[in-house]
Amino acid sequence: MSDARLPAHLEVAALIRAAEACGGFGTVLNKGERDSGVILILTIERGLNPRLWERMPRLDGRRVFEVVREQSSENSKEFQEYLARRTNRDRDIWLIELDIPNAERLIAEFAC
Repeated sequence: MSDARLPAHLEVAALIRAAEACGGFGTVLNKGERDSGVILILTIERGLNPRLWERMPRLDGRRVFEVVREQSSENSKEFQEYLARRTNRDRDIWLIELDIPNAERLIAEFAC
């Protein structure tokens, strides 16, 4: 059975280009395994309201990005520590930051 998933580096590039096409900005914070690395997306809007998205499997076989962590003023240190743990524990993880309005809409386009 073949995996129809795009290589991680191509999906990361597409996410960054899509953010830029929406008038936003995207950058790679941690470069993971080129073909099959897990992709985490840190979204902010004008530098505020950080949320971390990770693709999660659904019962219907689709894999969609869901918010797994949100940063507030009370947990900013905990949020940053979580990001550091995830990237240190798994060297294959891609962490990208997208500074865009309406992140939900852009990310929904990348459901598998």
